[in-house]
Amino acid sequence: MTTYRWAILGLGGMATEFAKHFDPTLGTLVAAASRSLDKATTFCETYAIPKAHGSYQDLFADPEVDIIYIATPHNHHYASIKSALTNNKHVLCEKAITLNAKELTEMIELAEEKKLILAEAMTIYHMPLFQELKKRIEAQEFGTLKTIQASFGSFKENDPSNRFFNPDLAGGALLDIGTYAVSFVRYFLSSQPTEIKSLMSPFSTKVDEQSVTILQNSQNELATVTLTFQAKMPKQCVIALEKAFITVTDYPRASTATITYLDGHTEHLTIGKTELALNYEVENMTHYVNQTKKNQTLALSYDVMTILDAMRKQW
Repeated sequence: MTTYRWAILGLGGMATEFAKHFDPTLGTLVAAASRSLDKATTFCETYAIPKAHGSYQDLFADPEVDIIYIATPHNHHYASIKSALTNNKHVLCEKAITLNAKELTEMIELAEEKKLILAEAMTIYHMPLFQELKKRIEAQEFGTLKTIQASFGSFKENDPSNRFFNPDLAGGALLDIGTYAVSFVRYFLSSQPTEIKSLMSPFSTKVDEQSVTILQNSQNELATVTLTFQAKMPKQCVIALEKAFITVTDYPRASTATITYLDGHTEHLTIGKTELALNYEVENMTHYVNQTKKNQTLALSYDVMTILDAMRKQW
């Protein structure tokens, strides 16, 4: 399988994790870009990356880059994806891939026009554990899917100047942590929800502080999503089926799940490693570019974005 030359755009926490754990057997990390050349240089020296760019445009134009991993705040994703695709670069973009479905539709069309791969770095879609669970669920091993519960609570310090609380920077729980919960739900539901009912309580800056959402699809499968960023809550999902329920804790990068059957006995399933979460994304992206695996995640990302749009419209 052909490997590719990768670059990182935006050098915050996710970029650091990406570079630190990047597996050189999956590709070559050749460049990184920040709006500060000093920051880019320091970053590249730390992680032995050959080329530092002091502007995003320089990276987009770099002929020695095949794939760009976009790790900027999500309110910059649309413009960054557009520039990368326009410059003939494949794109793996951090969540939330765009701010709404309209932006994502435009980027999907541009990627198709340029014959490039666009994918979201949403760990839910790439963890081996979830791929195995979905395979067993679709094989009806546990009977019919009934309902899914997904919760995520993260306490953010009360700081209105922080981007999490700033409406101009697309703040709020939904785009920060909610994408994980909604992505988990959509990944395991048999089809896109057709009914969405959502309630939200705002923070003082008017961004969503907490919300509860009920989803239902044409198969009458139900799901609930509960979010807050002013209280801790387990990052836990429960998938309830006729013959068993599946519990996943710390689900954004989970490698273990517990299956509890009707008679009370349990099966503990461990597949993959949490610390390799970003490398699973790189590996799958390489398959997509090589056309050795079909990129089915972008359709899921679009479905999730339409759900988020519907929730916000109700709010």
